[in-house]
Amino acid sequence: MDPCCGLLTVSKIPVPLKGISVDVQVKGFVADVSATLKYKNEEQNPLEAVFVFPMDADSAVYSFEALVDGKRIVAEIQEKKEAHQIYDDALTLGQEAFLLEEDDSSGDIFSCSVGNLPPGQEAEVTLAFVRELSVEADGAMRFMLPAVLNPRYTPKDQKKQSVTASIPRASKGSLPYTLELSVSLQSLYRISRVESNCSLTPLQYTKDDKTTAQVFLSPGHRFDRDMELLIYYQDANTPSVSVEGRMPSAEADSLMSKAAMMLSFYPHFPEAEEQSHCGEFIFLIDRSGSMEFNVGNVQNSPRRIDSAKETLLLLLKSLPLGCYFNIFGFGSTFDSFFPESVEYTQKAMDSALEKVKMMSADLGGTEILEPLKYIYSTAGKSGHPRQLFVFTDGDVGNTNQVIAEVTRNADNHRPCGL
Repeated sequence: MDPCCGLLTVSKIPVPLKGISVDVQVKGFVADVSATLKYKNEEQNPLEAVFVFPMDADSAVYSFEALVDGKRIVAEIQEKKEAHQIYDDALTLGQEAFLLEEDDSSGDIFSCSVGNLPPGQEAEVTLAFVRELSVEADGAMRFMLPAVLNPRYTPKDQKKQSVTASIPRASKGSLPYTLELSVSLQSLYRISRVESNCSLTPLQYTKDDKTTAQVFLSPGHRFDRDMELLIYYQDANTPSVSVEGRMPSAEADSLMSKAAMMLSFYPHFPEAEEQSHCGEFIFLIDRSGSMEFNVGNVQNSPRRIDSAKETLLLLLKSLPLGCYFNIFGFGSTFDSFFPESVEYTQKAMDSALEKVKMMSADLGGTEILEPLKYIYSTAGKSGHPRQLFVFTDGDVGNTNQVIAEVTRNADNHRPCGL
């Protein structure tokens, strides 16, 4: 399977997405993001194209507009069926139309449809959303701008496939667009540094007290992988309050006509000292067909299943004596190494190592929900807090159901995704 990223038209011509420009305003623990997608129809006929992009559960879209031939079109929120009807009617009449919607099967995917874009016509679609920043173990605030999604596997009991499933892809080497990104930082705390997995310009402080700064993505970046920012503050554990003024142009008594206040409280908890012999460790390994592909879909990189096995072996050899453990493999079905968790002894360890070496990506689809339900339904070992480690490439379509199941059991199981 060739590495894939980006979109194509039905006629296999690269979609006319010429560039993505993103402006990020980071205020403490919250990011306000404005993303502009620049299109141009280079075909001889009017074009309908779809750009699919992920949006995590902590994000909220508050604006969507398009600029076509000097005309600005501002979106209105409609019921889903009514919105589709209006969009289809516009296409029938030969009018330009734009539709932004959330995927039914996965709440973290949005798709933008651009309909009846005339030949040679350019269009800019701007999406604005806010999101809470996650906090990493080392205290960094993490912002991630996902690249275009690969197709997601849809479980067999799902009647509707993920919106990404039927969209063809372009190879990494032929991506027809680049990414421009600017980040403005504002915090009551001093900004120590900003790190990224992509090349950035040097951090520029705009105030002497280092509470505001700017950083940019280096020119020419190809949007073929997730872009991640790690923002480090000084004294981030100090509580703070931010006040957002009301919008003067908003209608009276509307939500935007009122001021808002946000309290940020990021407490520091000292690490608890746990007894080394305590703990039940359950490892859930994805053995679906997609795990046969190379890591990152890069040629000559290790297979995903081999990378998972290597990590699993390292974790197994690091377990404390006296704990309990078990290993599950899942795909269209699931099974376990032992009927129940066993004590970590040399004999059990040797048996597990041999079984790990024999594992392969031969269990079909990515049906992660059922093994999770089974694990959560079994009783843990008394006095041994259970920890669940999940190894998967993440290509599932029933994201909402999986997250809901994990959330329901968060008090009894400590999950960790790898």
